[in-house]
Amino acid sequence: MFQKAVDSLIDFPGMVGIIGGEPLLHPEFEWMARYLEARIPNKDRRGLWSTLPEKKTTCAGTINRVFGNLYLNDHTVDTVLHQPILVASQEMVPAREEMWKYIDKCWVQSMWSASITPKGAYFCEVAAAMDMLFDGPGGWPVEPGWWKRAPDEFGDQKKLWCPNCGCAIPLKRRPSVDKIDDISPGNLERLKGIGSPKVQRGLYSVYHKGLSQDWRPDPNWYMSHVEKETEYRGRIAARLHMGDAGS
Repeated sequence: MFQKAVDSLIDFPGMVGIIGGEPLLHPEFEWMARYLEARIPNKDRRGLWSTLPEKKTTCAGTINRVFGNLYLNDHTVDTVLHQPILVASQEMVPAREEMWKYIDKCWVQSMWSASITPKGAYFCEVAAAMDMLFDGPGGWPVEPGWWKRAPDEFGDQKKLWCPNCGCAIPLKRRPSVDKIDDISPGNLERLKGIGSPKVQRGLYSVYHKGLSQDWRPDPNWYMSHVEKETEYRGRIAARLHMGDAGS
């Protein structure tokens, strides 16, 4: 399936990345990285999304050689704010016309990536994850050119998953260091129904805040955390044996 996914994106003009979960925990990660390297020759078109687990620093050489783009989110700095994806748009914005206005301007489908899972290809990474989580019908066939679909061809996936997602609507974001999920009541019941381990451990908060006017923090807030960010990047660089936090 991994080979099929990579091969379907050989002619894709953008970045081809490996994302998870945590890719480094896959027992075949080294082989996957080599295959991606062989099929996508331009290093600048290869990406990795990872938390760089401490026990996986033996992968540092492979990561430095193969990936021209490395994206980190290990939930150790409070400068990372998470959009509450599991707060359903349809629960926060009951007026359907208004809900779809938000969804049609969703930053994820405008700026973020399509995705492939073992269940197929999807116009949006969040839709792909939700289809896995809630045992949906699966995505499009993974074949060359699947990514050429235009937005007016996203219909079935969009209608099924966007109303259950909170990315498009203005909601209060939470620092990732909190390590809990904000969930709307309806989605919470669905997660209880499938035995979500995180819900069973009580690592969630039922979202009752409604729409937020200050959902994007002031840029000055980020500037006040520059020192933390610099220290964080230094730790990551050391873990990858890169020597310099700016590398």
